[in-house]
Amino acid sequence: MTTVRVALEAGARRTFAIALDWPGWARSGKGEEEALARLAEYAARYAKVAGEPDLAGATFEVVERLLGGSGTDFGVPGTTAKADERPLTPRDLQRERRLLEAAWKAFDSSARRARGKELRAGPRGGGRGLDKMQAHVQEAEEAYLHQLGSRRPRPPADGQSARTRQVRAAVLAALDARARGEEPPNPNAVRKPWTPRYFVRRSAWHALDHAWELEDRVL
Repeated sequence: MTTVRVALEAGARRTFAIALDWPGWARSGKGEEEALARLAEYAARYAKVAGEPDLAGATFEVVERLLGGSGTDFGVPGTTAKADERPLTPRDLQRERRLLEAAWKAFDSSARRARGKELRAGPRGGGRGLDKMQAHVQEAEEAYLHQLGSRRPRPPADGQSARTRQVRAAVLAALDARARGEEPPNPNAVRKPWTPRYFVRRSAWHALDHAWELEDRVL
């Protein structure tokens, strides 16, 4: 049976359970037990995305407890773990890239399946429509790219699909450079850039969170 190392990020009202070695697999609840239960509920869905069927029956080992904040309570796993500080070997980088791209692919697939369908009311006052959600995910990716230490691509490509491909290419180039300990292309002046591992798990989580939201909201 596969054992998954987990960090628990606790805010005042919400706790995230985060699979440290599986970027994108993070769920929240009102406390530690509920967060871990939610993580388990999504095991099969994540296993399908990652192409790792053994994860569907994984057990959890809590190895870190993190102090969250207002972002945690809002619904974002925003605290860096000690595990995120680990350097990336070339093999590690290849794996992180694969899982990040798998999360992007999952969101794109969910968006295609949702096109032309009615969506149930979602979180926070009804939730975004499909076009707004796609734009939101892309804008977040650009913001995350900034936190990795690279400026947004200029000039922007025409059309959302072209812009998404442009941004993702920039993300992967910046991630490769940071993993090698080099300055990323088109560097910016961010004071405390995210570590490559935290960047990947945050970006993959955001893409999958909205991919699964779309799946659950399609009527």
